[in-house]
Amino acid sequence: MWQSYGNGLLVAIGLIMAIGAQNAFVLAQSLRREHHVAVALLCIVCDAALITAGVFGLAHVLTQSPLLLALARWGGAAFLLWYASQALWRACRPQTLQTAEAAPRSRRAVLLAALAVTLLNPHVYLDTVLLIGSLGAQQPLPGAFALGATSGSIIWFSALALGGAWLAPWLARPLTWRLIDIGVALMMFSVALQLLTADI
Repeated sequence: MWQSYGNGLLVAIGLIMAIGAQNAFVLAQSLRREHHVAVALLCIVCDAALITAGVFGLAHVLTQSPLLLALARWGGAAFLLWYASQALWRACRPQTLQTAEAAPRSRRAVLLAALAVTLLNPHVYLDTVLLIGSLGAQQPLPGAFALGATSGSIIWFSALALGGAWLAPWLARPLTWRLIDIGVALMMFSVALQLLTADI
């Protein structure tokens, strides 16, 4: 159980920590203390729903076809290796997470914007439904993997929302992102190796 849970946690955190519009949006709301908890909860709920749909939907499909299972295994490993390589490349050219100032908005406007940033981003579906779903479907305990992946989302978005003001100076430093990307690369390489060497 704990291996599946740990794999889900590592994969989710590795994917979610990349600099992107969603992270910048959540951090910006946290810095302004503008509906930041509601925004984080919305992102977590969306992630949990997509992860669950991916893991259990793909799990059912993959168990019916050894060919699809093999394609998912090798395709998932290839994607993880590619993602790890991209993280190492970013570590050589570190970026920063910056936020822009904006006028205060209503809770409804903020949540609608958060939904747009979350659900209109094709990478969200690639990461949660396809990648996490296909990896989770191959775990001995897909439910534990999904729980681990959801835990990763909870940890990251809670940290951004509740600790945004404290994290902002650190996230503005290129060195911080260099270390994050190196950690992401190591996590992805580790999970890819487990996937390739697993007896499934």
